Amino acid sequence: MRVPVRILVLGGTGEARVLATRLAARPGVVVTLSLAGRTRDPAVPDCAVRIGGFGGAEGLARALGAVDILVDATHPFARHISANAEAASSATGTPLVTLERPPWQAVPGDRWIRVGDMSAAAAALGAAPRRVFLAIGRQEAGAFRAAPGHAYLLRSVEPVAPGDLPPGAETLLARGPFPEAAERALLAERGIEILVAKNSGGAATYGKIAAARGLGLPVVLVDRAARPCAAATVEEVLARLDHLTAPVISPPRSTAPSAKRGV
Repeated sequence: MRVPVRILVLGGTGEARVLATRLAARPGVVVTLSLAGRTRDPAVPDCAVRIGGFGGAEGLARALGAVDILVDATHPFARHISANAEAASSATGTPLVTLERPPWQAVPGDRWIRVGDMSAAAAALGAAPRRVFLAIGRQEAGAFRAAPGHAYLLRSVEPVAPGDLPPGAETLLARGPFPEAAERALLAERGIEILVAKNSGGAATYGKIAAARGLGLPVVLVDRAARPCAAATVEEVLARLDHLTAPVISPPRSTAPSAKRGV
């Protein structure tokens, strides 16, 4: 009798949903998709889903007692969650596979101002008043309270507490994907002069980058730390999981190691 392989996917991205759906359709795999719970009514696949945090690295390590493989498919800028995943994996010996889509690369016509964090992004806006489009979500909007002289339009999926906004900021609630044509129309209609975005990669939110390029607008782009060992696609993650789980779901062999030992 084959032993089911238990996989926990830390999600919050479109790739995580696709991966969980693909895994749920596989015989011999029990997959759970974990979401942080910051977004109301998230889109979820047809598999087991848990909502809410684990209580840091120690709480996640305890949860891994019922898990054979951990997959970190969180947002490229979810640094804290990814750090907890690495710590919990190391503490328990649970194999960890990381999925992180590649960052965007500049092309001719892009006017990027590359910075390392949101504080630097706020400083990069300069002193002269501008109409600024903050396409960064709600969690780090407070960094721009340090640059109050601008007219901000902040887009997020969830409402932002007024105390977390720069003075006079306007909010726009919307959920992607955002096509280039719609983004270009938004930037033009609102008279946006500069865009602030995270270099999240992927196609779903690239429209704003292409729209800014088409309109000749500068983009303050927050870079992320490189993770050279991360898989870049769902297919690459599946290939790594096949390698990890092969000894478990293939016909028994006397020399086959357990999935918990990894590779």
